[in-house]
Amino acid sequence: MLCLCAEWCNVCRALRPEFESLATDWPHIRFAWVDVEDEEALVGELEIETFPTLLIGDADEVRFLGPVQPRAQVLARLLAGLTSGDGVALDDSLALAALKAVIQSRG
Repeated sequence: MLCLCAEWCNVCRALRPEFESLATDWPHIRFAWVDVEDEEALVGELEIETFPTLLIGDADEVRFLGPVQPRAQVLARLLAGLTSGDGVALDDSLALAALKAVIQSRG
């Protein structure tokens, strides 16, 4: 689960502690905070128009890409739904490339 944000975004800064707390509740999921300006090379040509935007998937598929309400409960419900196995992968090569780049950069 990537949170694609910008340091200058007040909404993103307010969400970050909740995002990091959520990561402790889901230890089997990798969480990464990605500042799209500082780490522009990782997100490539992926256009982020609204903050915060989540990118959820793995090295093989993207399950979600879009802006979200900046509340931990919303993120938890979204994550629960997407990890249930009932979701459909998105056909978005730019999002998948960005996800792979971040996974690779974070080891």
